[in-house]
Amino acid sequence: MIIITGGLGFIGSNIIHALNARGVTDIIIVDEFTDGTKFANVSDVQIVDYLDKDEFLALVKQGYNFNGKVNALLHQGACSATTEWNGKLVMKKNFTYSKELFYYAGHHKIPFIYASSASVYGNGTTFIEDPQFERPINVYAYSKALFDHYIRRHIVTGQSQVVGLRYFNVYGPREQHKGEMASVAFHLRNQLLSEGVVHLFEGSDGYSPGEQRRDFIHVEDVVDVILWFLEHPEKSGIFNVGTGKSQSFNEVARAVMKAFGHGELQYIPFPEHLKGRYQSFTEADITLLREAGYDGTFRSVESGVHDYMKWLG
Repeated sequence: MIIITGGLGFIGSNIIHALNARGVTDIIIVDEFTDGTKFANVSDVQIVDYLDKDEFLALVKQGYNFNGKVNALLHQGACSATTEWNGKLVMKKNFTYSKELFYYAGHHKIPFIYASSASVYGNGTTFIEDPQFERPINVYAYSKALFDHYIRRHIVTGQSQVVGLRYFNVYGPREQHKGEMASVAFHLRNQLLSEGVVHLFEGSDGYSPGEQRRDFIHVEDVVDVILWFLEHPEKSGIFNVGTGKSQSFNEVARAVMKAFGHGELQYIPFPEHLKGRYQSFTEADITLLREAGYDGTFRSVESGVHDYMKWLG
């Protein structure tokens, strides 16, 4: 049995689809279902149970072991809004909750694979899994960095698998419920269909208009990494999950317009509330991931966005 927190969400639901494709249906979804639209992400999957996140946490605190049948705990649930400034709320969801699951998994010898984030690097220019390069610029990033620090300090020799995955800029199917936190590819597609125009920010941090660069990674490539670790329980650590190559927002926009055969690109003023709180450049150093043995390939923006637009229809 595999338990997936955040199973109704973007990455979580894609994990479930991938597991189902491999014939795995012994899955428990854990999530918070206030946003009922998320049902669409899992309406066509097979699972054995659903638990509200608070109900699940209560079972965890009681030490319930699901009859000893849990083979892995994939912790993807979080408050993922980088614009959320309620620190108490973010820390409760992203730090305290995660600690409870970490100790539960360790006590029951369950592989624990959790979602970290490239946001921990902030405005830095070096993206290596080392505390000296971590410079969070918002509460969300701080909560993720703090949990990674906690894992480093509290993991013990001989403990079952513990893997933290620092996702870079993930895009792809089943992210529509994320609203403003959905990927730039998703938003540009919607702008193109409604207005015939796509909008990007003007220049910032020394970058020309639309030339801010991110490491954009297709969600199915992310899921491939997760399932690889699931198949290699002897591997533990904190790893970047990106393509290893940054590309510009202009390249994303051109890929979206190419998929539809039309469109105009316009630039809009850079938002005041994002100044000093925006990552203008990210590029995963995937040396540790490769050294761990993962040799899968990653889609470029051109191929990944094409696949995504085709999926959206």
